[in-house]
Amino acid sequence: MIPIRDHMNEALVVRGRLIFLFVIVLVLTLVLVLRLSHLQIIQHKKFTALALENRIDLFSVSPVRGLIFDRNGHTLATNVRSFNLEILPDKVADLEQLLDELGQVIELTPAQLERFRSLTRHRPSFEVQTIKANLSEREVATLSVNLHRYPGVRLQVRLQRNYPEGELTAHSVGYVGRIGPDDMKQVDLNAYQGMDYIGKSGIENQYEDILRGTTGISMVETNAHGKIIRHVNTDQAEAGKTIHLSLDIELQREGVRALDGYEGAIVALDPDNGEVLAFVSMPSYDPNEFVNGIGERQYGDLRTSELKPLFNRALYGQYAPGSTIKGFMSLIGMDNGIDPKQRVFCPGWFSLPGKTHRYRCWKKTGHGWMDSHEAIVQSCDVYFYDLAQKLGIDKIHKGMSRLGFGQTTGIDLLGEQSGLMPSKAWKSKARNEPWFTGETVITGIGQGYMLATPLQLAVSMATLANRGKRITPRFLSGIEYPQSGIREEIEPQLEESIAAHQDHYFDLVIQSMHDVVHGVRGTARGIGRDINYTIAGKTGTAQVRSIAQNEEYNEELTEKKYRDHSLFVGFAPHDDPKIAIAVIVEHAGSGSRTAAPIARRMIDFYLHKQLGLFSDSGPATETVNS
Repeated sequence: MIPIRDHMNEALVVRGRLIFLFVIVLVLTLVLVLRLSHLQIIQHKKFTALALENRIDLFSVSPVRGLIFDRNGHTLATNVRSFNLEILPDKVADLEQLLDELGQVIELTPAQLERFRSLTRHRPSFEVQTIKANLSEREVATLSVNLHRYPGVRLQVRLQRNYPEGELTAHSVGYVGRIGPDDMKQVDLNAYQGMDYIGKSGIENQYEDILRGTTGISMVETNAHGKIIRHVNTDQAEAGKTIHLSLDIELQREGVRALDGYEGAIVALDPDNGEVLAFVSMPSYDPNEFVNGIGERQYGDLRTSELKPLFNRALYGQYAPGSTIKGFMSLIGMDNGIDPKQRVFCPGWFSLPGKTHRYRCWKKTGHGWMDSHEAIVQSCDVYFYDLAQKLGIDKIHKGMSRLGFGQTTGIDLLGEQSGLMPSKAWKSKARNEPWFTGETVITGIGQGYMLATPLQLAVSMATLANRGKRITPRFLSGIEYPQSGIREEIEPQLEESIAAHQDHYFDLVIQSMHDVVHGVRGTARGIGRDINYTIAGKTGTAQVRSIAQNEEYNEELTEKKYRDHSLFVGFAPHDDPKIAIAVIVEHAGSGSRTAAPIARRMIDFYLHKQLGLFSDSGPATETVNS
């Protein structure tokens, strides 16, 4: 039997299902409408901003820092690739949380974090800041797989400064370092947009404006998280200019070898134009360690070391010049009417008229009768005690000042020290005390208050070699424009010449200094053996502390820090000077024993190896005093 269908009931079921589906569709439609309303009305401003940010951003393009070469084209400062971790603060919601999360992925030191926080306080939030430079391969790999978790963070390949010669150029070329809060107070921040480094010392600091270049601008399309999608347009950065120095890195290397194991300085100049050939201060340090910030412990070790590797002895060191000034004292004497042939008897000591105090000569038994020539050759202290007493401190001060003592030389490095050329006025102002004649006496042999830097001594030798023509020492010899390759040569800067009343006075002093090295009684005759060119020079032994009247100086029994300094100044060849040099070796005894052989080694190397003027010859080592 076929059942009768209930059409009415079936219609009701179908109608119910349709109503149910309609309700579901209506609810879903309402949800969609509400969501669209929320996004388009309530959050309109937010997503409008994100949409705009999703289009164009401007980024600073760092310029390539200019290279530095020595006189022969040897690279002294270059740029190498480095992976840096950078953050765009404007794209980060919670900066401190981000730093904490990044610190769990790679090591971030307190110093790095503090520097980054300082930069973000002083620089615009839309400018990218480097938090860590020179990442290791492991750090790069770790960050690469996690970078998507950190909006506003990116890995960027940058160029980082590198010094191939390391310690050899630390005190001349210097180094760059990360821009810090102190730097930002002194520079135009607009000129350093996108830059992380600034010259901190040496040539890098002196010629910062030439080396740094000009920042460019890159227009890029980014997403809302700050990730670059594509480059739209780039206004290229202008690379810094290349600079060429007069420094001879091979001569510099020879100087470092010669001073190995000593503390001291060597300055060598071309007397014709003032170009710095060597600028050695030992011990030294590796400037590469300062580029990205040296560790506190490592820096503390350098700063507190008794050897003072951070101290630029060639530029900042101020030493008693000792007997190295005796040639200048003789020149001042002649210029003030004292006959160079007038003889003074040296019994081994000198006393002022009416006084019992004895100023001793280095030769206890005395030199006998001395004129100016023999007093320079044999470095007789008594002759110059007497000469100083005859001249008086006023004339000595005036003459030495004209020769450049007590004032800066004008070298193209910041922080040069002036030394000290004492006078009555200086002592009255500095110490509120009168000047005593005994102080004049010891000034005559470069002791007492008188101080000079190794650089000053080298410049004074160049002045003597030029018969009074003063030059300004300099490192910069040329500027090269990387776009055109054109090189601009830097002309030497001449100072006012020093005229003597008689031109032959210079010749008399130079001949005496020639005989210091080549004469049979010269204090530096040891370095004059087996030599095929001529040197005019003067040894010096400078006391570090005074010796009492009844006390005898015994080097072996004296603690090293109180031992005499060893000095030598000179130029060669004496009749056609190519190099002027000053050598100071701290606590190394007589000038003839230590400083003079080092100077001979440097002059040999430059004339033989670098200029090829003479065939090689081996240095002699005979030692005498003063």
